[in-house]
Amino acid sequence: MDTPAAFLLVDDPASGPSVVRLRPGERCTIGRGLGNRIVLHDARSSRCHAEVYPLGKGWGVRDAGSRNGTLVGNAPLDAERGLVSGDTIRIGDSRLVYGEGEPPSDPFGVGDEAAETTIQPAELERWKSVITLRRDKTQLLDAIRDSAAVVPRVGLAAGRLCRLAFALARAGDPREVARLTLGVALQGTEGERGMVLLAPAGPGAPPATVAALTVTAALPSLDDDTPRPPSGALATVLSTNEAIFVDTPPGGDDAGRPAIFAPVKVAERTVGVLYAALRGGATASPEDLEFVMAACDALGLALDNLATRERLSVRLASTSDENERLRQQLREESRMVGSSPALALIASQIGRVAATKATVLVRGESGSGKELVARAIHDSSDRRDAPFVCLNCAALSETLLESELFGHEKGAFTGATERKAGKFEAAHRGTLFLDEIGEMSPTIQAKFLRVLEGHAFERVGGSQRVQVDVRVVAATNRHLEDAVSGGDFRRDLYFRLKVVEIVVPPLRRRPEDIEPLARHFLARFAAETGRPVRDFSPEALDAMLAYHWPGNIRELRNCVERAVVLSTGETIDVHELALSHLSSPGDTGRGTPSKPAAFVPQTIDEVEHRHVLATLAAVGGNKTKAATILGIERSTLDRKLARWAKKR
Repeated sequence: MDTPAAFLLVDDPASGPSVVRLRPGERCTIGRGLGNRIVLHDARSSRCHAEVYPLGKGWGVRDAGSRNGTLVGNAPLDAERGLVSGDTIRIGDSRLVYGEGEPPSDPFGVGDEAAETTIQPAELERWKSVITLRRDKTQLLDAIRDSAAVVPRVGLAAGRLCRLAFALARAGDPREVARLTLGVALQGTEGERGMVLLAPAGPGAPPATVAALTVTAALPSLDDDTPRPPSGALATVLSTNEAIFVDTPPGGDDAGRPAIFAPVKVAERTVGVLYAALRGGATASPEDLEFVMAACDALGLALDNLATRERLSVRLASTSDENERLRQQLREESRMVGSSPALALIASQIGRVAATKATVLVRGESGSGKELVARAIHDSSDRRDAPFVCLNCAALSETLLESELFGHEKGAFTGATERKAGKFEAAHRGTLFLDEIGEMSPTIQAKFLRVLEGHAFERVGGSQRVQVDVRVVAATNRHLEDAVSGGDFRRDLYFRLKVVEIVVPPLRRRPEDIEPLARHFLARFAAETGRPVRDFSPEALDAMLAYHWPGNIRELRNCVERAVVLSTGETIDVHELALSHLSSPGDTGRGTPSKPAAFVPQTIDEVEHRHVLATLAAVGGNKTKAATILGIERSTLDRKLARWAKKR
């Protein structure tokens, strides 16, 4: 027999009520995580708290190992159990009522309870006819100084409202704020008993009805059988949004006892009623009605603040969970994979240097994993909970690089429309990773060196000095010693950066890591794309082991990702790898060397001419720099260029 149609009536205090239909054959997960079918905005709910699932000819419920547990009715859910229509599942402050068949058309506004409290027009008219006082807005505190001078009770009322405001600010739940407000309202009107009735509130909640009102607070307590206010009075307040005073209520337990009924409003929306019954024979003044309305205004504001605090708490918990998941994902993506002796040596160096504050210089070819080394140093240090900030020095011009590093003030240059904090400030108490440090201009190098030495700096266009605590990890694929000899890199900065040096060898020099890395990327991209790729063919593995990988790990990653995306089977073959024929920087390892070009005899002057022009092109036409590299005077270079120009 098929699973019967069923539904859950969900009452979430933070987001309001809703109806969820159960789909035959599908589990319905419940929790705070966004991937659940029913998402609860409750800090006491776990990410995946419980689930409702098909069970034979009906539906069952089980707890998913939650932190705070699940109740069915008032009993803890210790094991799987079947559900019957009317069962209430409780998770924190949220309620889920199980029902079978089609859900009611208006489950939160009508039903059995509503049918019992239906108000007839004649009854409403009877209540309206006995109203003695009515107000739609309190003016008690509008001119408190003048009123207190002539009416002493106004000053006393203001004092009570002030104390109530402080008490409500310290209260932690709706029942407490309702009880405090009711106590002050009875005290200020010399009432004998009363009650606060509230309906579900929140975004999307239906308008408050008499049937939806539930007792939140009562004085004396409910154990003393405090009678519920007459439905006619409640309906009158909800329909008019006015506070009313009734001198002689008709019928019921409070017949002949004067009473005040005032609306409780949250964001201009009536969500409840405060009821205060006076002692027999008492007569309320307009000031009494004003006082109760002022107390209800304070109650509405306190309820709104509690709801906002609850939403913020839920969002904070969700954000905290999301941040932790992102941190874990980032750690997984930046995990160093491999078993080569070279990688083991790097891991050992990271372990020794991470606990110190020493500046680290990471050297290696492009794509060899220098940023992974920097992140591993950060994650292994006591700065792991602070920011890890990256900046590529080769990607920006000198002016932009200075602004990115040190920040700028509003109006410092064209386009600087507001103050901006630099990477040093963003990485305060954390780690700043500077890639391609050899491309930094001499002007920036001088300012950068002062910050490395512990000095404060100023933002571009500013005069305020900024002091930061940042650990710097720099990386380069250039031969910095040549740059120092050529005058392109400051000697003092070179020695300041090279406190600890970690050299990352290219992938072709650690072939033991090729297969573990390839399988790591295969599993990752297969999971991301949903492709059924599971392994490499033996020929593909042999090809990867024999390949020289000029792009290092970055090339291997992209190669595997492309193969996973384009593969049509469960195994990646050698033709799907699409390995390139580029030569490696430096040595070619086990790659097949290209055939040398045929020798063309040339004069020494021709060789010198081509070499000088190539050197000039390499330094961007800077003759002074080219002369320094060639080991000749600038004037000698000018004469050679002039001589060659005449020969054209």
